[in-house]
Amino acid sequence: LLLVGVLLLWPFTRTVLLSFTDSSGASGGSFVGLDNYTRLASDPVLGDAMVNTLLWVVGTLVLPVGLGLLVAVVSFDLDRASFFRLPFLIPYAVSGTAIGVMWEFMLRGNGAINSSLEALGLDQFVESWLLRPPLNTWSMIVASTWQSVGVCVLLFLIGLQVIPRDPVEAARLDGAEGWRLFRDITFPLLRPMTIVVVGISLVNSLKTFDIIWVMTQGGPYRSSETLAVTMYRETFLLFRHGYGSAIAVLLSAIVLTVSWIYLSRTLRGL
Repeated sequence: LLLVGVLLLWPFTRTVLLSFTDSSGASGGSFVGLDNYTRLASDPVLGDAMVNTLLWVVGTLVLPVGLGLLVAVVSFDLDRASFFRLPFLIPYAVSGTAIGVMWEFMLRGNGAINSSLEALGLDQFVESWLLRPPLNTWSMIVASTWQSVGVCVLLFLIGLQVIPRDPVEAARLDGAEGWRLFRDITFPLLRPMTIVVVGISLVNSLKTFDIIWVMTQGGPYRSSETLAVTMYRETFLLFRHGYGSAIAVLLSAIVLTVSWIYLSRTLRGL
């Protein structure tokens, strides 16, 4: 409790207090009331950051969770399945910063992907992957997917291992196989683990920072910023600690609200 209070509760409390000031970091600043929160409503950059954050939520729920479920189900009963899963699991052991460096090298204008396309005579597919919104955001979502799909595979495998075999065998005796078996038996029995995977992915997508900062720093012209990146820029680069704290409080409120709504709805039937 002491560690939680010192490392989590006090910083959060101080952030809330700073959000009501015009602090620049050098001092506590003057009390400005709700001015920082009023500014949030009219800040065009913050509007773009909200849209990009929403794209990250959608992309993270569709790609890593969907691919993780697919890989886990397909490889569950395979011989030597560990070798099949290995390419999906290795990236999860790599830091987000390293993932960002590798994918920035591949996606830059003269990077590995465009150079390979030109070498194969596929010049029509050459793109400015990190310079044109919203393509830059989707490109970074793909990079994040390459890293995060591994943990989704692991969690879904745990869920598959604890599914009772009797309903599955009974369904097979009744002729259920393939998609029908997955839709009617396997996926409903995976619901508790699916709730966990989706919940973790949802929260992580809302506070994504490292890959975005390494690959584009929110650019060009702040077009790929999310709320977490905007909060960092305002606080630590532009030294508007009061306004940055207000963004941090807004982000915390969004994470808590979305998590509460999601869990209250999904856990109701368990």
